[in-house]
Amino acid sequence: MNILVINAGSSSLKFQLYAMNNEAVLAKGRVERIGMDSAILTYEPSNGSEVREVQEILDHTAAIRKVLDMILHSDYGVLKSLSEIQAVGHRVVHGGESFTGSVVVDDAVKREIRQLFDLAPLHNPAHMLGIVAVEANMPEVPQAVVFDTAFHQTMPPVAYLYPIPMVLYKKHKIRRYGFHGTSHMYVSERAAAYLGKPLAELKLITCHIGNGCSCTAVLHGRSVDTSMGMTPLEGLMMGTRSGDIDPAIVPYAMAKEELTLGEVNSMLNKHSGLLAISGLSSDMREILEASEAGDRNAQLAFEMYEYRLRKYIGAYAAAMNGVDAIVFTAGVGENSAALRAAVCRNLTYLGLELNEEANVRRESADRAITTPESRVQVLVIPTNEELMIARETHKLILQQNDVV
Repeated sequence: MNILVINAGSSSLKFQLYAMNNEAVLAKGRVERIGMDSAILTYEPSNGSEVREVQEILDHTAAIRKVLDMILHSDYGVLKSLSEIQAVGHRVVHGGESFTGSVVVDDAVKREIRQLFDLAPLHNPAHMLGIVAVEANMPEVPQAVVFDTAFHQTMPPVAYLYPIPMVLYKKHKIRRYGFHGTSHMYVSERAAAYLGKPLAELKLITCHIGNGCSCTAVLHGRSVDTSMGMTPLEGLMMGTRSGDIDPAIVPYAMAKEELTLGEVNSMLNKHSGLLAISGLSSDMREILEASEAGDRNAQLAFEMYEYRLRKYIGAYAAAMNGVDAIVFTAGVGENSAALRAAVCRNLTYLGLELNEEANVRRESADRAITTPESRVQVLVIPTNEELMIARETHKLILQQNDVV
């Protein structure tokens, strides 16, 4: 079975085509600047070189059509016919309380995703554009949606409720949802396989550290707490997001600086985090370069970032009454040996012993960066959310065919 995975944004679209018999990527790419006459289509087949075209692509329906044309192209296509794509899987950021797992798309699912637009106004409408665009181009092909929030629906009320009037939860569903769930689920399963133990017996803390960051307590395979909240703004300090702050700062800053609601929202999401403290960049690589050159603001930004991550790890070890392994993943988590070292050197009270040589070694495979004697293992596991979406879609389509 071949499955096309789509991650649609408001003006962009990323895709990967998988052959599920061996989980090989047949082709991948992206479409940028959708809605313009200078849109950029990048296509990379597994059997050839990257192709890049600049052309008019005015909407997501046209973008999907261009992607399919590439996949079937006589010179650099990887399939002979559209019928060789048996299903399409989509990433959808917010499933609210409506979805506790991945689902096959039907009219009821689409209605519910639209009902959730208010919870993810920047993401869910764009994902719906992707779903509708696939329908327009491949009306007979089944589609599935995999929600970032679904993995965290196992959290108990003690973790997902906020200590505010319950009417706000009952009327408006204001609660912790969590995000990056597909990544946390993927690396949890990989960690159990690497350790050679059943996931149901492990206490894991998974750290998805990229431009957006989240930390999750995974107890016996179930998310029991996570750092992101009702929105992806809560929790860890991130590239441009503030993470946890005193909520009273918002009305205070609005009054003092005469900020509008939109302006303060932009400040917290786009002008905070590493960028705000360093005054330089939201990119950890640039922060570290400046820090090593003696830039005090860059040093402070790195130290705050590490400190807040370490605090969450400590909190989740307490929440689960222990931890067997800590997992680093995503762009910064997988590539920043300096961050991992700083965190691990301050977790020795857990019996954690960092293997300095293993930590600085660059590998693409799953690996441990602690000594064999370490009571808590620290793993670096490259995430693969697209593969997880393909697997979930594959499983759903097989189940649907069995029922039929």
